[in-house]
Amino acid sequence: MALQSMTGFARSEGMVGAFRWAWELRSVNGRGLDLRVRVPTGYDRIEPIVRKTVSKAFQRGNIQLSLSISREESQTYPSVNEKALDTVIAVAEKLAKRMGSAPPTVDGLLNIRGVLEFNEPVMDTETARIEETALLDGLASAVSDLAAMRSSEGEKIGALLMEHVAGIEGLIKRVDADPSRTPAAIVQRLSQQVAALLEASADLDVDRLHTEAAILAAKADLREEIDRLTVHVAACRDLLRDGGAIGRRLDFLAQEFNRESNTICSKSNAASVTSAGLELKVLIDQFREQVQNLE
Repeated sequence: MALQSMTGFARSEGMVGAFRWAWELRSVNGRGLDLRVRVPTGYDRIEPIVRKTVSKAFQRGNIQLSLSISREESQTYPSVNEKALDTVIAVAEKLAKRMGSAPPTVDGLLNIRGVLEFNEPVMDTETARIEETALLDGLASAVSDLAAMRSSEGEKIGALLMEHVAGIEGLIKRVDADPSRTPAAIVQRLSQQVAALLEASADLDVDRLHTEAAILAAKADLREEIDRLTVHVAACRDLLRDGGAIGRRLDFLAQEFNRESNTICSKSNAASVTSAGLELKVLIDQFREQVQNLE
């Protein structure tokens, strides 16, 4: 499965007769899938369909989705409000009789508010169905475009993460091969430390010192940390090759990487190992920053 980032943008628009619509989808990083849907008044009925369509395509990300609608031309038609017209005529005739004035003219009557009305045609069921179908087809197209953009960015992030994993592996090998970890170097360092202590105080128990030094050497050994880091590197590569929604699992491995690198730095008794451990921490931070963008 392809990797997906959680950032992207898509727009889909179209027209059916005088009916014009446009979908816009914006996606950014999120802990889970958070959908914010905004549709015009009167189109609330399609919101459940919108949510279901988007939820099928994505597992994580804060996604804002908006629909805008307009009609290219007015299709209103005039009609006479017969009840209002009868009332106006009756009043006008009454006044004309009382005052001896001329009867009202047609254009005068039509200019009176409420007599002449302009109405939009009532949409028939078939037209409403055609428009709604076009809207949902447009939504599917926008969702597909957003998925393609997120996949394209996810592929680039995946390649970058593979480079980071290779760098982490290289630093692990550098720590493992450091001369300070050879038996000869360990013996020499411990001998120097024991000699320094004996020189400082002749009352110290030599056998006891050697025993304590051996215990400290065992505690300071980095074998377990190196082995665990090696296993984590292999797990990262497997996840990146398999793809899919792996962001959370990679984030967990990044935390484990960081934990082991901290232990290496705390156990280190050589400047070269400490330097490699610090470089490892920097690379792990960069790895984790990129992982935050993956679904």
